[in-house]
Amino acid sequence: MNTHHKINYIEFQAESFEEVKHFYSTAFGWKFTDYGPEYTAFSDGTIDGGFAKGNGIFMGNPLVILYSDDVEASLVTVERCGGAVVEPIFSFPGGRRFHFSDPAGNVLAVWGK
Repeated sequence: MNTHHKINYIEFQAESFEEVKHFYSTAFGWKFTDYGPEYTAFSDGTIDGGFAKGNGIFMGNPLVILYSDDVEASLVTVERCGGAVVEPIFSFPGGRRFHFSDPAGNVLAVWGK
C-alpha cells in the first residue's frame, strides 16, 4: 500500500545483479524480478526495493524512497522546507520521481504515479 510521504521503497546500486540476487535470495529468501538489463526489483515479504546498475554516484549507500500522492507538490514542499533538488522529476516505468538532499546532505527520493 502506498501511503503519502511514507517510506515504501529502498534502492541500492550494484555492478553485478547475479551476485546480489544470489546473496540476498540465499541468505534472506528475497524474491527478485528483472526489469531489463539495468534494474532488478526485490521483495523481502515486508518492503520492496531494487538494485540499479551502479554508476558510482550512490555506491554503498541505499536510496530511501518516499511515496507521494502529488509529486509536484512534494517537490515544492521539499524546497520550501530547505531541501535541495538534486535530480528533477523524471519518468520511469512505474511512475515519476525526483531526488533531493536534506539539510544534512542525505539524498532521498520521492515517487508517485
